Amino acid sequence: MSSFTKEEILKQAKEKEVRFLRLMFTDIDGIIKNVEVPVSQLEKVMDNEIAFDGSSIDGFVDIDQSDMKLHPDLDTWLVFPWALETVKGTIARFICDVYNPDGTPFAGDPRSNLRRVLKEMNEAGFTKFNLGPEPEFFLFKLDENGKPSKTLNDNGGYFDLAPTDLAENCRRDIVLELEALGFEIEASHHEVAPGQHEIDWKYADAIEACDNIQTFKLIVKTVARKHGLHATFMPKPTANISGSGMHFNMSLFTEEGNAFFDEANVDQLSNTAYQFIAGILDHAKSYTAICNPIVNSYKRLTPGFEAPVYVAWSGTNRTPLVRVPASRGMSTRVELRSVDPSANPYLALAVLLKAGLKGISEAKTAPEPVNRDIFNMDQIERNENNIESLPRTLYEAVQNLKEDQTIKDALGQHIFERFVSAKEQDWSNYSLAVSEWETERYFELY
Repeated sequence: MSSFTKEEILKQAKEKEVRFLRLMFTDIDGIIKNVEVPVSQLEKVMDNEIAFDGSSIDGFVDIDQSDMKLHPDLDTWLVFPWALETVKGTIARFICDVYNPDGTPFAGDPRSNLRRVLKEMNEAGFTKFNLGPEPEFFLFKLDENGKPSKTLNDNGGYFDLAPTDLAENCRRDIVLELEALGFEIEASHHEVAPGQHEIDWKYADAIEACDNIQTFKLIVKTVARKHGLHATFMPKPTANISGSGMHFNMSLFTEEGNAFFDEANVDQLSNTAYQFIAGILDHAKSYTAICNPIVNSYKRLTPGFEAPVYVAWSGTNRTPLVRVPASRGMSTRVELRSVDPSANPYLALAVLLKAGLKGISEAKTAPEPVNRDIFNMDQIERNENNIESLPRTLYEAVQNLKEDQTIKDALGQHIFERFVSAKEQDWSNYSLAVSEWETERYFELY
């Protein structure tokens, strides 16, 4: 992340003919929100003087507590590489933290909440928490009215090339836009399912990594529309094919370096790494509601479509929930494979960090790695190996969340209460709905 002073931002805004500013933040559902102001308000913005109605944002505050302030993170200053259509000039953005009128961080702001958990990490003796995400998405064609259709853009498969992969040019343009914004892209390819794609970029520390996920989603959707396509991060938009995940590659650091690496051990994993893994496994059923936060998430978390549903860990084996990739040294990391791209990245990383730190603080012992293909085990074999399954529905996941004080503490009382209330309402609405499958299955039969 680049570091900017107010003077540098004012200078760049003039040089790049910035006309409007987007002040972006993320609500509890992980949806990007923004207020746009003319560049004439830039100094006022940087002095934290922009207010908004917090009662209009899902999960924030009631109408009698509605005044909120936006505090821009100056290091997130970014000028989009798009010219305005009606006048000469460009648009810039800040990512903001949400504050109360009295100058204290708002407890319902997911970004500020992650900062709180990172402070706990620092107090535990760690200096940095890195994240490398692997978000997947689907591309659907737009219809003649510019609305998203249910038609996938191609019938390609894993690593396919054009002409099978019709989105190759779209992905390439997404990569170019991201690189222009400072992303270091590592890979771009077609994924397993038809119309499914993945673009990976270099890891960053916690806050910046989550900011990058939100920026990435915005760029993907914007560029896709220019190609006549609709990009969706819905985990399972189409039945009977693989869903979209967003694997989290995580690593903890101290002043001495990567805390997960120990050259003296046979597998070069430190005791801290094992304890972190133990914490991640211990709380897996509880944080699933955060990492897989919508009803549709659980259509992806089913056996048979490569998604991890079994609470275990391994090295090269990709069937358990947690994997430790082969890289060592500074690249030693723990990969959680269950997270999907509908997750609020700030909340997901907060609960995962808290779970891992709990394992470290209690010196938990990680279970033995499972190096067999769990997908091909029957229930008896899984029971013999003490392998549990993740929740099968959002309702079950939320019930697990409500019983885990560690994960509740990672969210804070405000976010926990608003999140649970929203998800229980979602489940209630879903339970009352009559699906197309039900109509086809039962309408004539009964």
